[in-house]
Amino acid sequence: MKKNLVLFTLFILPIVAYLFFASGVNSFTKLPVVSPAVPDFGNWTSLTGEQVKLENKITILGFGGSEILKNRGNLFNLNEKIYQRYHTFEDLQFVMICPLGTEEDVKKIMDALDEFTDVSHWNFLFTTPENIHNYYNQLHLKGSLDKYAGTPNVYIVDKARNIRGRKDAEEYKEGYNTFHPADLSNEMLDDFKVILYEYRAALKKNNNASKPLLKQ
Repeated sequence: MKKNLVLFTLFILPIVAYLFFASGVNSFTKLPVVSPAVPDFGNWTSLTGEQVKLENKITILGFGGSEILKNRGNLFNLNEKIYQRYHTFEDLQFVMICPLGTEEDVKKIMDALDEFTDVSHWNFLFTTPENIHNYYNQLHLKGSLDKYAGTPNVYIVDKARNIRGRKDAEEYKEGYNTFHPADLSNEMLDDFKVILYEYRAALKKNNNASKPLLKQ
């Protein structure tokens, strides 16, 4: 009996503890709304010519800025840590809002990513810097855009156009810094899984458990 207890303590208990913490603390809670009902996009030009909207989509939203080519490493980090893992899910979209005049820079970045990634699910919208700043201000976030109308942060927007993040006493997080891969692979990935769990739980509650939330 004592031998079994020692074996359990040495081998089984550490594995159970690892699985618990690896799943992330937020996996057992609902991800808070940090900014409710943000406005949808205007009729801005997209790189593909298709209309892009927030409604009824889980959106990873970013602001590329006029220095997007210089800061292309941020997109490469997001592509590696999040996009490649989830981009084929039908309810998810990646949207970057960029100033007019950066279209050719974005094409160069997409050509580079296209060498090892299916880039068809990247969405880019282009409008004036003034429109971008006005739109960002309507998100009512604590952060701000830089003088290039960009930010390294990306935001999780749910299907009801709410920005989701963390609002507990110890940590406030409205966006995830693409300059730091660890921020994406830890906090953002953990929080994104919470959003998926919420929608799957809602489907199950509505007796639609057999309907896939995000179909590969």
